[in-house]
Amino acid sequence: MLRMITVLLLMTVSAVALHDNTFAVFELKEELQMRYMNLWELLQQLEYVTAEQREIVYQEIQHIRSEIQQIIDQIVARDKHEHP
Repeated sequence: MLRMITVLLLMTVSAVALHDNTFAVFELKEELQMRYMNLWELLQQLEYVTAEQREIVYQEIQHIRSEIQQIIDQIVARDKHEHP
């Protein structure tokens, strides 16, 4: 019984030690991955869109690029906060 409590306590401490934002960073990385997939799809669309649609796709690419940069900035800010 004592071993079980010790192992459980050790696992709990290890899971939260020095990383207050672990889940938040995980969510940001998930968002980043989604934006990269969106960007890839937009780049694929350039192969078959019409001239009028191409401008819209370019705008969407710029928008996704700015979102990607914002997410990267948030991840770096959290890392700097976590590891000053």
